[in-house]
Amino acid sequence: MGKTGVPLGPLCRWYIYALHGYFAEIMFTATWNFVANRNWKLFGVTSVWALFIYGTFGMILEHLYLAMRCRCNLLVRGVLYTLCIYLWEFCTGYILRCFNACPWDYSGFRHNFMGLITLEYFPFWFVGSLLLERLVVYNALRLRLDKTWKPKENPELQPELKDD
Repeated sequence: MGKTGVPLGPLCRWYIYALHGYFAEIMFTATWNFVANRNWKLFGVTSVWALFIYGTFGMILEHLYLAMRCRCNLLVRGVLYTLCIYLWEFCTGYILRCFNACPWDYSGFRHNFMGLITLEYFPFWFVGSLLLERLVVYNALRLRLDKTWKPKENPELQPELKDD
């Protein structure tokens, strides 16, 4: 059976990646807070900058995936993704720090570099990048919009136009 419909455009895919990253960061920080402090409130935190950071990196990872999917095995791709994540996190963190807007600081971690990246997160970034590839990017690229779909006209939801 062939593909029907129109693939999602880049802006729609960017939006999916941005929301996924935003949600994943909130869940990660809530879990980290629970494990470290036994805080049952499960407070997760993030920054509005995360939408741009995760959305744009999702597009970068998408292009890497398309270029490497037939050339590299999953383990190699995971390592390359993780190295790209570290580069992206460092660059975006450095730019945000120049404006006193960087929402993270890893200077309390033993293996950090300038407080912007830390090797302690390598396993999380590695697993997260593979989950992003297999669950989000792969499926976002497969999503199609039906060419024939049109919203139903519902007179109850239409505002009445009155001549005044």
